[in-house]
Amino acid sequence: MKLTFLGTGGVTAAPLFGCDCAACARARVEVRRRRAPCSALIDTGSERILLDAGLPWLAERFAPGELSRILLTHYHMDHVQGLFALRWGVGNRIPVWGPPDEKGCDDLFKHPGLLDFRPALTPFVPHAFGALQVTPLPLQHSKLTHGYLFDWRGSRLAWLCDTCGLPPDTEDFLSGLSLSALVIDCNDPPAATARNHNDVTRALAIIERLAPQRAWLTHLSHQMDNWLSHNALPESVQAASDGLTLSLGASDPVTV
Repeated sequence: MKLTFLGTGGVTAAPLFGCDCAACARARVEVRRRRAPCSALIDTGSERILLDAGLPWLAERFAPGELSRILLTHYHMDHVQGLFALRWGVGNRIPVWGPPDEKGCDDLFKHPGLLDFRPALTPFVPHAFGALQVTPLPLQHSKLTHGYLFDWRGSRLAWLCDTCGLPPDTEDFLSGLSLSALVIDCNDPPAATARNHNDVTRALAIIERLAPQRAWLTHLSHQMDNWLSHNALPESVQAASDGLTLSLGASDPVTV
């Protein structure tokens, strides 16, 4: 299984409109420093799953029939905005799964177009997409949000974004597992208080408790990029970047 980060930024990612901080100035000059809305593509060979749909021009990135399905963490605009144009396309309907949020986002449910919204998956219960087992994990955010555990032939990757800390049931569930890889929300540099997203102190504490083989930080702000320029992360932790691919198999996860 391969997971490619299509975007690793939050709504205040670099370059931020009107900001002239070091991270934003660098991102305007170096394309590789920019961060698109947080999302990923999961490819198992027989399945190609889009994880969150915040990229604005999905129809230009993916050809008809290329996506097996779309999996959403929640219905905030920066995670679903790409669906608003995609839905008016023509062709086969695209299955979409997300948490049981009755409001969704704007009129997506009322006018789904070619999007085939399916009943929500049950938290902590694995669901099979071919050989890939997907288990929803409740998170702590300002809107009903699910992370996901992906089990690929015994190798496990947990995707925990957007969240501020973890609900006890979710942490207990993951603590009993051996995780090959962990991708976690880390929007902000160290902060005394946090509301909707982890700061780096909280993210690293969760990583330490869950003890994955490797961990990647995502949903990064321009402030977090400035912090990373002057501070080191633990050896087994890395800040993800747009386009980075993780390969998950029988051995330790590797980056491509």
